[in-house]
Amino acid sequence: MDWDDLRFFAELVRQGNLSATARRLRADHSTVARRVDSLERALKIKLFDRLPRGYVLTAEGERIAERVGALEEAVFSIQRLEGGEAAVNGRVRISAPPAFASLWLVPRLAALGRNHPGLVLDVLGATAAASLARREADIALRLSRPEDGGLTIRNLGRLRYGIYGARTYLDEVAEEERVFLAYDEALDASPQQRWLRKFAGDRPIVMLANDLVFLISGARAGMGLAAVPHVLAEDCEELRCVAESEEATRQLWLVYHPDIGRSARIRVVIDHLVAITQCLR
Repeated sequence: MDWDDLRFFAELVRQGNLSATARRLRADHSTVARRVDSLERALKIKLFDRLPRGYVLTAEGERIAERVGALEEAVFSIQRLEGGEAAVNGRVRISAPPAFASLWLVPRLAALGRNHPGLVLDVLGATAAASLARREADIALRLSRPEDGGLTIRNLGRLRYGIYGARTYLDEVAEEERVFLAYDEALDASPQQRWLRKFAGDRPIVMLANDLVFLISGARAGMGLAAVPHVLAEDCEELRCVAESEEATRQLWLVYHPDIGRSARIRVVIDHLVAITQCLR
């Protein structure tokens, strides 16, 4: 039996379909299917019923899944203990909201790389929360306080939002005729989205997007007004803030597993993240 097949099996159990599993494991559909087929042949057991709506565990598959879950957790706990050495070398995976990661975080990691050339920084711009227990990331920056037990959680400060538009747009379009750019329905419950809708009132929303980068690009192009964190707009000379409110504030949380926090390379990255976010407190 190829032990790596178990990793694909465990993720398919969690996701329920090939597409989501392939995305999680950064593989393609055929690789996931081939791995599961290989495991079934090795065990001489049918683990899944292949149905149009996805992969459903058989009774035998459920029994195997229980044992694989315990095995997987044991492996992850060992992995979290690795790298307790004094040298600051190796890979550190950081998960963060996509727009925040690309526009704000990455430029501020340059000094960290220069000071520790042995570090390899793997930055994941992820809308879904990466699992720290399963080592999908070593460190996560999140805009919602995690509910997961057993994690170390630290508040890094607040992201304050303003309503921003292109200077040319604001100069040329009367206030009552201005239009708005907003998140799609998936983020309707976010504080900045609720505030923007209230601020817009009866004025139209002309574009919806699932990523803040798109909203910022639209605002810079003069498509309308968008709710943007001040820290992401401060370097855009073509944007101007026309309103702000305490209603539109998000807390930024630093999250990691306490086991992995003993690693020298993890501690260096954590300390750097705490230092560069001082402006948010």
